[in-house]
Amino acid sequence: MTKNITCFLIDDDGDDREIFTIAAEANGASVVTAENGVDALEKLHSDSTFTPDCIFLDLNMPYLSGIDCLSQIKKIDRLDAVPVIVYTTSSYEKDVEKTRQLNANHFLVKPTSLNVLIDRLSNIFSQQDLPFYLDQ
Repeated sequence: MTKNITCFLIDDDGDDREIFTIAAEANGASVVTAENGVDALEKLHSDSTFTPDCIFLDLNMPYLSGIDCLSQIKKIDRLDAVPVIVYTTSSYEKDVEKTRQLNANHFLVKPTSLNVLIDRLSNIFSQQDLPFYLDQ
């Protein structure tokens, strides 16, 4: 079980936020959420004390795409050491490659099973240096 990890989940789908929170909490982690990239960047810019242990970012969101949000997150100096995990339904090679170019740390396709998500998060939380690869 993972202790004292805070995840920042940026995802516009309420059900996905709820499922992710259940899976993260099953691993002993806490979750702070944002409903879209604009809200996420506002939180990150307005609260300079908020530095999560990892950021999970959906790609397909309204107002600001996950790609654009990732680009902006990578410009925030205090987040340099915070891994950004793309967490999306997409497994398109162009999305994988684009997020790799923008220095995402990992690409996780949303599993269809809660137990699989719990296991995937356990693996991610236990790694010090996440390898970048398509995890589906």
